[in-house]
Amino acid sequence: MKDNKHIQAIPSTVLTQAQTKIDEVKALLAPYMTALTSAERHELPKMGEKTIGFVEKAFDFARQNPNLAPPYLDLDAFGVDFGDAHGLWTLVNSIRQLDENTSDTEMAAGSEAYQAALVFYKSVKMAAAQDVPGAKAVYEELKTRFPGGKRKSGETGTET
Repeated sequence: MKDNKHIQAIPSTVLTQAQTKIDEVKALLAPYMTALTSAERHELPKMGEKTIGFVEKAFDFARQNPNLAPPYLDLDAFGVDFGDAHGLWTLVNSIRQLDENTSDTEMAAGSEAYQAALVFYKSVKMAAAQDVPGAKAVYEELKTRFPGGKRKSGETGTET
């Protein structure tokens, strides 16, 4: 097995507290959230890092020069949209960092647990082949995870 990167157990109380806080944030923001279909997500023009400065300048100029805005442009709605987009920008970046960190930690912990399980499985398989008492029942239960039998060399995956 490779070096074990995930060595600090996260207490269940911490996970429960984190889930509670996530639920609180979801409930807090729920009345303001907008759901989009994948087609809508694809079709909408996006405001990103490079665009935010342009939008901010246009908004400021539109407020300072309402006579230049067409009558069908709702400056109040523009202000709400820009304010929320700008305010959510920081929140979204924090959530992305949290998502990346939790995903990486979950992946590392899961990978290490799976590797440990494979080490144990191979040990049990060898013990069952040598008729070690109790090993055959454990092996029979665990081998159902690998129903296809051995893989051909060159294929990815773990051989049973």
